[in-house]
Amino acid sequence: MDHHCNTDRTHKYPAPPSLVELGLQDRPLPSKRLSGQDLTKLKKFRFQLLCDWLVEQFDPCRIADIGGGKGLLAYLLQESGWQATVVDPYNQALPNKYKDLQNDRRVRIAPTERVPRLAQPFTPDLAVDFDLLLGLHAHGCNIRIIEAARDQGCDFVLLPCCVIDEPAVPPPDKHWLPWLADYARQQGFAVQHFQLNFKGQNIGLYNTGHTG
Repeated sequence: MDHHCNTDRTHKYPAPPSLVELGLQDRPLPSKRLSGQDLTKLKKFRFQLLCDWLVEQFDPCRIADIGGGKGLLAYLLQESGWQATVVDPYNQALPNKYKDLQNDRRVRIAPTERVPRLAQPFTPDLAVDFDLLLGLHAHGCNIRIIEAARDQGCDFVLLPCCVIDEPAVPPPDKHWLPWLADYARQQGFAVQHFQLNFKGQNIGLYNTGHTG
């Protein structure tokens, strides 16, 4: 695997792969007017949408929300019976409210509420205490998460954003998302993509097992 300077911006990467190419659609779908729950949500609702997806895909477990910011996702998972810990060097307070998308209502978070935190950058040795490693737009952590999951035998879920601060990046003719999925496969993982209904980079990948 070639390593490139992570500040090299002398070339542009190709356009993202289509949903068909990622296996998320059988064929291109005709354009149609969306309404109700089908409307694309604002990016700020990504935590609620990802929480719902995680609860559908996995049993409650010990999850590390790497680069988890204020901790709303960890809080929502905690409310669903998960053991969620934020791993982030910047210690931020929980928001005081959020929107319950399923019931279309605002929910207040008491000022006394807390989520477990590790106020430090993610390092691979931390994975030993978790069953699932999550990176939602976690800059500079995607490759380390995959390698830590490989070494510690845990699972991972990634919604990669950009290549900034990653130890390796794809060649100019390869988009970051499929390149990262291929890298995970090279580490012995079976990988699938998924898509969430919010604006912005809403496509992720997760391991569904091991190939070796």
